[in-house]
Amino acid sequence: MLLATLVLTGGPAWGSEREDLEIVRQTTINLINALVKNGVLSQEAAQGLIKQAEDGARQKVAAKQAADEKIVRVPYVPETVKREIREQIKQEVVAQAKTERWGDVNAVPEWVERIKLDGDIRLRSQTEQFSKSNVIAPVVDAYYGLSSDAPTTENRDRLRVRARLGLAAKISDMVSGGLRLATGNTTDPVSTNQTLGNSANKYSFLVDQAYLKVEPLEPQQAQGPYKTFGLSFIGGKIPNPWFSTDLVWDPDINFEGVAANGTYRFNERGSVYLTAGAFPLQDIAPSTVNKAKNKWLYGAQAGLDLAAQNGSKARFGLALYDYKHVEGILETDPAVFYYAATAPQFRQKGNSIFLDGYSGVYKLASKFRELNLTAQLDLANFDPMHVLLTGDYVRNIGYDETEMLARTGILYDKKKNVGYQLQAAFGRPKVQNRGEWQAFAGYRYLERDAVLDAFTDSDFHLGGTDAKGYYLGGSYGIDHNTWLSMKWMSADSIDGPKFGIDVLHVDLNAKF
Repeated sequence: MLLATLVLTGGPAWGSEREDLEIVRQTTINLINALVKNGVLSQEAAQGLIKQAEDGARQKVAAKQAADEKIVRVPYVPETVKREIREQIKQEVVAQAKTERWGDVNAVPEWVERIKLDGDIRLRSQTEQFSKSNVIAPVVDAYYGLSSDAPTTENRDRLRVRARLGLAAKISDMVSGGLRLATGNTTDPVSTNQTLGNSANKYSFLVDQAYLKVEPLEPQQAQGPYKTFGLSFIGGKIPNPWFSTDLVWDPDINFEGVAANGTYRFNERGSVYLTAGAFPLQDIAPSTVNKAKNKWLYGAQAGLDLAAQNGSKARFGLALYDYKHVEGILETDPAVFYYAATAPQFRQKGNSIFLDGYSGVYKLASKFRELNLTAQLDLANFDPMHVLLTGDYVRNIGYDETEMLARTGILYDKKKNVGYQLQAAFGRPKVQNRGEWQAFAGYRYLERDAVLDAFTDSDFHLGGTDAKGYYLGGSYGIDHNTWLSMKWMSADSIDGPKFGIDVLHVDLNAKF
């Protein structure tokens, strides 16, 4: 009982206990002396009893002191403080374990942590419906300079798949790199689709991107709290560096060449940017029978980014894309084709072309120097739902009927060098999770020589220029990073023979 009392009270009642013992001792001695006086005990027996009692008392005190030394007295700690201590210790131990790789026998090398993998897979059902009033295929082929002899009135259904696998590497604080493989083929730069129905054969998986990026100046603090400047260079097979829509550049196109980008943030919600690049389109080996020159694309774009306090954003970009040596040149010698390489390596359909009488190949009639203005407004007034408005306008200022007549011997009496696109969307800016959605609708008008038909959208009017019409669709998230999408495109020719095409895409998309 005494030990329990000591523990519960947090300290011994040692003073009062000594007083009690002393009283008991005196009482016992007085009792023994009385027994000796009355002749009950001898003096020797009394001395023995007293000694025995004192020895027992000393043993009891010694045991009591030894027991007190073994008792650990813990002050009261509130439960909230205990939880805080446990959490703090846990965090410190976990951090140390990660740093020192406790228990990691096969520790992951440091370079692995600098590599990131991503990818996506898209399954597509594609329906192509041709207007019954379309002209016959030979007429369409002759006008656009095609040799496909594909039906122009027979509908078509296809199942297609696209798969892409990318790798991004942080090589150093300043240098990074990227590599991406994708389905597709080596003859179509604006599509990575693989059509199913190949007798169960295997698909090609090709290099879609391969580049190095150097950022000697990441956005850094300058004279004020919001003034920053950034500079980067990228080269190789690179992602599209331009702020653009599919009016000018197909979403699947990746450029070959080099580009530089500079940004300057002039306040908390505004910045300007400048992008410039040079891209070889066709390398032509010089020879005694070749007078064609290498084909290049040079581009520059200046833009403005603005942001409002409620999350709304606006972006503007003004670009000039200048193509060099893509226009065709007539042969002058029936025996030697000096200018055969001026014919385009790849085109879709729509651009003004002429048939070279000697070489028998189609060549482009116009030069292309495209002035492109793009704007996008993201209104977050109904956040998390947004209203997105996009406008795109392009004009080929390199179009010149006089030069075309001198070059081809053909008089082009109508200038068709303008294109524009308007689109409105409502919903999540990006569908990523279950239940998120976005709906959109738009209108496109793209004259035959507004842009180089090789690189514009490959889906609307089944690719190329000389097309007008509307499109609409939407996306719905069915799980994390998995969504269904639908897009209906109805397009007709502007200038050429009657050629109307409606295209429906139903896609199942997943990314990782």
